[in-house]
Amino acid sequence: MTGIFRPESARQVADAVAWAAAEEEPLEVLGRASKRAFGRPVQAGQGLELSGLAGITLYEAEELVLSARAGTPIAEIEAALAEKNQELAFEPPDLGPLLGGEAGAGSIGGVLACNLAGPRRIKAGAARDHFLGVSAVSGRGEAFKSGGRVVKNVTGYDLCKLMAGSHGTLAAMTDVTVKVLPAAEKTRTVLLLGLDDDKALAAMTRALGSAHEVSGAAHLPAVLAADSEVSYVREAGGAVTALRVEGTGPSVEYRSAALRRELADLGESEELHDRNSAGFWQEVRDVQPFVARPECLVWRVSVPPQAGPAVAGALAQGQDALAYYDWGGGLLWLALPPSKDGGHAALRAALSGCGGHATLIRGPETLRAAIPVFQPQDPAMAALTARVKDGFDPRRVLNPGRMVAGL
Repeated sequence: MTGIFRPESARQVADAVAWAAAEEEPLEVLGRASKRAFGRPVQAGQGLELSGLAGITLYEAEELVLSARAGTPIAEIEAALAEKNQELAFEPPDLGPLLGGEAGAGSIGGVLACNLAGPRRIKAGAARDHFLGVSAVSGRGEAFKSGGRVVKNVTGYDLCKLMAGSHGTLAAMTDVTVKVLPAAEKTRTVLLLGLDDDKALAAMTRALGSAHEVSGAAHLPAVLAADSEVSYVREAGGAVTALRVEGTGPSVEYRSAALRRELADLGESEELHDRNSAGFWQEVRDVQPFVARPECLVWRVSVPPQAGPAVAGALAQGQDALAYYDWGGGLLWLALPPSKDGGHAALRAALSGCGGHATLIRGPETLRAAIPVFQPQDPAMAALTARVKDGFDPRRVLNPGRMVAGL
């Protein structure tokens, strides 16, 4: 990369992209660059960094809506919400440390562009489900808006949903509007101790199917639980299955106690209260168990919950693989030792029979350039993806190749 544009207004973003389109000069679109190592390497001579577009432009706590420039740090937004006892309910993960960067460096635009969500996704939905409005510049250099300040204002094509998960390949977002929600008054986490993967998945399924409104369900094997900074988890002496209950104080106390009674047949249990619960779920959310293992390749694998142990077992044969589960078993975080193809072939083969998909989250640039980082698409979906790219960015100037080679 020979230079970086750092616009300070939406007009300057449009001018930069229009120049790139006219010159057919690819741009690497960045928010605050905290997730630059996520995805395939972009071959671009210039960068478009949006960190200069920062600041909360509207926050109406009573209406549960917040608007901000796309480059606004997530930390700034979460601080403003905390003052009103509110939160981003989709619980955006901070992948900076996992990718070799600093904590707290990500932007709201980057989180939405990658459609990142944490453990509460099973209850609150993905980032795209909270994405109400966007102003952006297409690869043609044309500014456009979509959505509004409430869900019912969305008419026509809901382009927010298309921008979420596009990784900056369709448009450079300049302003975003998101739905916010009240933060829970109390949080408790029921810990089931010593379960193997199959029993843990059965326990999470039972808990999520109960009437107790579980908002987080994760399972850590003994080797990863021992690395936790939460003493109750670290000192458990075995695997830990965690079930989170949130809400008002009396309700949380009743539901967590009832959950422990209903799952008593599975053995010993413990309980984390507010501070320890927050610490534990942050570790799960930010993939903290693998941050201290920088030599490992990290895959994010979505699977039907009951298929997780088989997939993890297939990848563990003959190598030192580590795995833990989130989303009630529907999300498998997998760490593999370095190899020529990063485990790509074996992982795709293991997923072929269950309908899952895998994304390489952390790996060296050479590996990310050589294998499909995202799940390969079938021909019909690949053709649709190409047509969408043609509509927004026909000259391929915005993050070319970030998700798919040639697009």
